[in-house]
Amino acid sequence: MSKTPSIQAIKGMNDILPPTSARWQWLEDQVRCVMGSFAYRNARTPIMEQVQLYTRGLGEVTDIVEKEMYSFQDRQDKHGDADHLALRPEGTAGLVRAVAEHNLLYDGGKRLFYMGPMFRRERPQRGRYRQFHQIGAEALGFGGPEADAEMILLAVALWRALGIKNWRLELNSLGQPDERRAHREALIAYFEQHQEQLDEDARRRLHSNPLRILDTKNPAMQALVDGAPKLLDYLGAASQQHFAAVQAMLRASGVEWRINPRLVRGLDYYNLTVFEFITDSLGAQGTICGGGRYDYLVEQIGGKPAPAVGWAMGVERVLELLQEEGMAVPEPVPDAYAVIPDAAALPAVMPCLQALRAAGVAVQMHASSGQADAGMGSMKSQLKRADASGARFALIFGAQELAEGQITVKALRDGAGQQSRQPLADAAAWAATLKSPDSAQ
Repeated sequence: MSKTPSIQAIKGMNDILPPTSARWQWLEDQVRCVMGSFAYRNARTPIMEQVQLYTRGLGEVTDIVEKEMYSFQDRQDKHGDADHLALRPEGTAGLVRAVAEHNLLYDGGKRLFYMGPMFRRERPQRGRYRQFHQIGAEALGFGGPEADAEMILLAVALWRALGIKNWRLELNSLGQPDERRAHREALIAYFEQHQEQLDEDARRRLHSNPLRILDTKNPAMQALVDGAPKLLDYLGAASQQHFAAVQAMLRASGVEWRINPRLVRGLDYYNLTVFEFITDSLGAQGTICGGGRYDYLVEQIGGKPAPAVGWAMGVERVLELLQEEGMAVPEPVPDAYAVIPDAAALPAVMPCLQALRAAGVAVQMHASSGQADAGMGSMKSQLKRADASGARFALIFGAQELAEGQITVKALRDGAGQQSRQPLADAAAWAATLKSPDSAQ
């Protein structure tokens, strides 16, 4: 009889399993804490949207829409119509769609954050996957430079909470649409004079999205791009004042940055302030967080005009950075491990374990393999498992203890080997003695 072939995960879409998943949980907990300190509230949107949301919001000539988006026709309805759908390649457009659809700004601006998987069909490599995860923050309905500064300070606070030190901040201003149009015309004229130096991507973008040429990674084009007209030279007084105010607030907050006139971001919806947090620890893929202001996206998607600013962070890259910087992320371990030599004792053991858990104690119960005649295992083997679990205590439910209505509590870490007896029927009264000092109360 032939063996059934195994089914494996899709390339570039990874399983996240223990102990690695503990690092993800820890990161997410830190994010929730920092977001809460800035009064940002969680929002959750579908992973699937209408393709039109992205072609209209991100721009039809962006790499995401042109090359990377997973899109498909849905099943036809009874009239023969079918929606054109896409797995979300980023989080901002979907969140803005939700805000507009539900008129969430009717009573003023909102500060929101999200966490979840995104999808792009690209070649998997270090830090880049077909299913990847983003954490994003968005402040909608706030048009002043203080919102831009707060958004950057929110990211800085997160790096500090995570213990990440190897990062730098780059800033630029994309101005307003009329300023960008004047710059665009100057860019096209400049690059047309040097067409022989343009690569295939640049030629394709020359008249559709010349600003993206500035973001090229082609070493052969760096000198040409360095000599291109600078968008900052085309900013009007209001745009300059907005950018100067953002910098003043960052300076006052002790945050360092450098202006990068080539920083344009990869999406069409940005205006005014744009920024990226970059590290040198992850090779060529150094951006760990990026964003900026997008004052016209809400209206583009069909909502009432409203200013907005936000950023997105790549979870996989941040976790890799934590590892590169040698950050020790705490792994969850049980407070206690229940050692049960005889399966016949389980009806008496389980109510006690439930009482301990209800009192906030994390308890791992020893369980049998289920094989015939295997039993629960010897006391010695169970104690070995208890020690390997990382638990601070072993709870021994031996025959003698149970006959006396008691439990033996054996220390496995601090004061290893010390033992005491506790009453079986009143677990809630002594549960606090088992809790880790830093466990939730």
